[in-house]
Amino acid sequence: MAAYLCPPAVIHGEHTVRTSQIVAEVRDRHPHAPWAPRIDGIAASTGIETRGWMLPLETAVAPGDGGGLRACGVGAAQETLARDGFTPRDVDRVIAALEAIPAPQTVQERTAPAWEAVQSYGERAARGALQIAGLDAADVDCLITSHSTTPALPGLDLALSNRLGLRGDVMLLPATQWACVAGTRSLALAADLVAADPDRVVLVVISEALSTTYQPADDTLESLIVRLLFADTAVAAVVTGRPRHESVLRLDAAWHHTLPGTQDLHRLETRADGAHFVMDRRGPRAVQETVTAMWEWLRVRYADAPDAWHPDVLLAHPGGTRVLEYMEQTMPDTWPSGLLDHSRESYTSGNRGGAAVFDILRRAHDAGQKSGDRAVLYAAAPGLTATALEGEWL
Repeated sequence: MAAYLCPPAVIHGEHTVRTSQIVAEVRDRHPHAPWAPRIDGIAASTGIETRGWMLPLETAVAPGDGGGLRACGVGAAQETLARDGFTPRDVDRVIAALEAIPAPQTVQERTAPAWEAVQSYGERAARGALQIAGLDAADVDCLITSHSTTPALPGLDLALSNRLGLRGDVMLLPATQWACVAGTRSLALAADLVAADPDRVVLVVISEALSTTYQPADDTLESLIVRLLFADTAVAAVVTGRPRHESVLRLDAAWHHTLPGTQDLHRLETRADGAHFVMDRRGPRAVQETVTAMWEWLRVRYADAPDAWHPDVLLAHPGGTRVLEYMEQTMPDTWPSGLLDHSRESYTSGNRGGAAVFDILRRAHDAGQKSGDRAVLYAAAPGLTATALEGEWL
C-alpha cells in the first residue's frame, strides 16, 4: 500500500470567536443553569481561547426571522382571539406582542448560510491543494469529500465538481457521515484507489462548519462544552500512486477499528432548530479503548523490531485533551517525548472534527519534519470508530 501525499491546504474560519465571548453569551442566556457558577473554570479547562468560524458568533445566536406566531400563523391567532371575545384593537395589540417574541432559528435558517460557506471554503481548499501539488483540476481522477454538519443532496462532491470544472468522468465519492474520522479514513480510501491504479490522482476535500451545532437555547452541560470546543475548517490534499516532487509523506499501511455498542455515545441529532451534537461522558473512555487497539496493531506490525521502532511524530485527533493525555500515558517508555506536540497545538484553537488530522499534518510539515521520520496518523469518530495510518516522511 504505497500512496504519496502532498502537503494539505488548510483554510481556517475567518471569524475569530473568543472563549470570553461565548462565556458571556451563555452566562447572559442561562444565568440559573446548575453549571453557571463554574462556567469560567469549565471554559478554562478546554485550553481553547479562540477559534475560527466560517460565520460570526452573531449569526449563531440571532433569533429566527419569524416571531412567537411562527407555528400557528397570524391568521389563526387572530381568529382564536376574536372568538374568545377580544376586541379588534386588543387583537392587534396581542398579535404585535406575540410577533415581537424572539423565536429560534429553523433548520433552514441555521443550515443554509453554513452550507454556502462549506462550499466556498471547500473550493478554496481544493484549489490550494491542487496548486501545492502542481496540478490542475483537469488532472483529478477521483474526488473524495466529507462534511458532516451541513446535510445536502447533492452534496459537496457535486458542488465542487461544478465549481472546479472537473472532468465528466471523475469518480465522485462523498462521505458525509465520516465526521471526525474523515481525515484518516479518506486517506486510507485514497491509498486503496491509487494502489489499484497508480496513475490515479485523488483529491480529498473536507469542509466542516461545526459551529452550526451552536444551539443558544440548550442549557445542558454537554451543550456548553460543545459551544466551547468546535472550530470551522476546510482542508484538502492530493494523493497519488507514484511519488511526485511535491510529495511529503508516503502512506504504508492503514488500520480500522469499530467498538461495538457505542453508537449512542456521540451523535448528531436534527431537531426543529437545527443540528445538535450530543455527547456522553463515557465517550473518552471508549476512545481510549480504540487507542489501546491501535497500539496493539503497531506492536504486531513491528514485532520484529520491538525496541528499535517508534514513530517520530503522532498526528492524532482523538477529540479531546483527556485522550491525548491517555495516549501519552500508554505509549512505550522507550518512545521519545513530544510526539503529540502538533496535535496539542492544533487543539488550542478548537476541535476541527474531520479536518483536524490534515491541520495537524500541515503543522508538522511547516515545522520541518525530517525525511525518513516515521509518522502515525489517528482519528476517532462517533460510532465509535477509528482509523489510523502509518508511513514515512519524504
